[in-house]
Amino acid sequence: MALKHGNKTYLQILLDPNRAKLVNERAKEAGLRPTAWIRNAVYGELQRQLPSSIYKEAEAKDEAVWRESVRRRVEGRVPTTPTEQDA
Repeated sequence: MALKHGNKTYLQILLDPNRAKLVNERAKEAGLRPTAWIRNAVYGELQRQLPSSIYKEAEAKDEAVWRESVRRRVEGRVPTTPTEQDA
């Protein structure tokens, strides 16, 4: 079952110990956390297996969701009333 974490989907995987060690080693060599390394590997495999148009469409939609999320956060930080420092 996949859970939501904000705009992302949270997936849990179980790896056998020796192959998990290989993932950890590869991630360390790449300067990444193991989860980031696995995410990159999954995205790379999807890109390899799917038609380019399908993958690029999904990637563009994800980027649009990210930009909207950033925009909402920035707008949430903008003061709506002047502060005493502004006076």
